Amino acid sequence: MVTLSDVAKRANVSKMTVSRVINHPEQVTEELQNLVHNAMAELNYKPNRLAKALANQQTQMIKLYILEEMDVVEPYYMKLLTGIAKELDKHSYGLQLLTRDSRNFGQSDGYIICGMREDDFTEIDALEDPVVLFGANDHGYDCVDLDNTKSIETVCHYCLERGYEQLVFIQMAVDEPFARQREVGYKTVMAANDLTPHIIPLVNDSDISRQYINEHIDEFVPKTAFICATDRLAIGVLRALTDQDKCIPDDYGITGHDGIFLDQIAHPKLTTIKQPIIEMGEACARMLVQKIKRKEDPAKDMPEMLYFSPNLIVGGTTK
Repeated sequence: MVTLSDVAKRANVSKMTVSRVINHPEQVTEELQNLVHNAMAELNYKPNRLAKALANQQTQMIKLYILEEMDVVEPYYMKLLTGIAKELDKHSYGLQLLTRDSRNFGQSDGYIICGMREDDFTEIDALEDPVVLFGANDHGYDCVDLDNTKSIETVCHYCLERGYEQLVFIQMAVDEPFARQREVGYKTVMAANDLTPHIIPLVNDSDISRQYINEHIDEFVPKTAFICATDRLAIGVLRALTDQDKCIPDDYGITGHDGIFLDQIAHPKLTTIKQPIIEMGEACARMLVQKIKRKEDPAKDMPEMLYFSPNLIVGGTTK
């Protein structure tokens, strides 16, 4: 059986260093963590999760609650799950996946919650273990999200620079923080350029956005760019403009938001904001593990809100 001493010898470090990498990685440099993790992988060494949990009076289990309908966001949450699991593995935590219809059974050390809506916070407030939210919130919870305001500002500025004279914002018809932030980004750029906002709130469905544009095509003159709050909405706009034999991207531009998969299957490929979902998942897990470790601290920390910068990916739907 491979022992801690074997790992230390292979990594050329002390047993104490190996122990710290396993139990308190935040106390060890990334270089040492990599050395030890590589040695553990080479020797197929698995830390005794049960012994660690008993010693710390913890379950070594994290629950991931996905409260959004999975069939309308795939493969978004698969990438998020990959990032969360990747980080939790460094800390020897297991992961239990729960959906809105799941029964919350068994103990855990904390929760990562995604896809929550305003009505969910009564239930979230009742949870006793530490919580980190994937998504901005107005309830004082630690969270990880994209800088949604900056993301829409980025695509709006880009479209204006490319010569589009009117920007139409195809918004998600939900009253949630991320949606409001994206709308703020759009309105900020429009005001700065003395342009009249044109906001169309729609359900996040490509068929619905396609139908809307087809029915209102006469309202949109050439040199218009459609700034869409999701790639799904953008694909519907793209299909409608194709139905109408409109010239893309010279007369009409289209931008999406998320850059997970749908932007790649569109033809032409969408110009979109790519969210670093895997890295954001890692950040959620890292934030929760740190929160669990300071659980006994009587001092109430200010909520930690970590926002990632957007990354514009230029495709064939803009000039």
